[in-house]
Amino acid sequence: MATFNWQRAVIKVGSALISPDGKQCSARYLLAIARFITASREQGKEVVLVSSGSVAAGRAEINIHHPPSIAEKQAMAAIGQSKMMANWSRFFDFPCAQLLLTYDDLHNRTRYVNIKNTLRELLNHAALPIINENDTVAINELKVGDNDNLAAYAALVAQADTLIICSDVDGLFDQDPRLNPQAKRLDVIEEIDEEIFALAGGAGTKMGTGGMQTKLQAAQKCTQSGIQTLIVNGQKGDVFDQLLEGKINGTLFKPVASRDNARSQWLKHTLKSNGKVSIDSGARNAILNKGASLLPSGVVEVSGHFNSGDAVTIEYQNTPLAKGLALYGLTDLNAIKGLRSSEIAGVLGYTFGEAVVHRDDMVLL
Repeated sequence: MATFNWQRAVIKVGSALISPDGKQCSARYLLAIARFITASREQGKEVVLVSSGSVAAGRAEINIHHPPSIAEKQAMAAIGQSKMMANWSRFFDFPCAQLLLTYDDLHNRTRYVNIKNTLRELLNHAALPIINENDTVAINELKVGDNDNLAAYAALVAQADTLIICSDVDGLFDQDPRLNPQAKRLDVIEEIDEEIFALAGGAGTKMGTGGMQTKLQAAQKCTQSGIQTLIVNGQKGDVFDQLLEGKINGTLFKPVASRDNARSQWLKHTLKSNGKVSIDSGARNAILNKGASLLPSGVVEVSGHFNSGDAVTIEYQNTPLAKGLALYGLTDLNAIKGLRSSEIAGVLGYTFGEAVVHRDDMVLL
């Protein structure tokens, strides 16, 4: 049995766990997951939940006797989203926050940054973010398509170190355990390659053992970005007791690079800098020696052409010091440079936060 450590996890829970009969929400399998979430938070850890089940939760309210159309499924989702949220909320004595996302939201840079900032604030205020695909409006071209891959995107945008996929199987096996009782579970996967994908029906196919194909796609996205991924059986309550002890009764996919290194390389080398932000000596000291965010009070001069969410180079006396994602565009930053964070809203009429560049979105050069 593999072991692991973590601090911020995205937990994906599928429809089969939320609505075992496919018609309404149930607590049958969720109580153990909810206990795990609560106990983990009490240990000082952070959790983001990706929950399926809105269509199933609303199915009983749409009285039809034929396979539902897309519009009917969207109507079911519209009814079921509140039911799914209420089903989760009853387990917790802390706030639950709903985020409905589409593929387009996650691939639009400005929206991506806004999602990341919202998640950061929710976690800062001890709320439990619950993410689902916005099935009521998404069409095929704008859908992620499955909540395994949605969970992977959520882990990336939440800057998690762990993705836990709760399934109805015990992990990845060398053969389909439903067909062959002699199949052996693979407890640790060092790297997801073609041989691993072949165990789920082969890369690029829709076949797979219990939807394992999309789970491997999600695991690959995460491990390549430094995020460890687990596949566990969400129908077995003792699995979560073991997770609390750092033991994995399932399959662990190890990251192929460290999370910090993967993100740092992305910020440092992949993103093009669209502007320069010159800072004073106080801001320089805070960034270098205190691991601080860049506040507007430390900004001396701004140049370039950048919007909120674009990469900028942070300079001190014409020497590049760091690179990061700007929370404010050029025009706004020119208006608030040198001011205290508490004055931002008064000048702009709104605020994206107290920092110009948050430390989480910054890498030293």
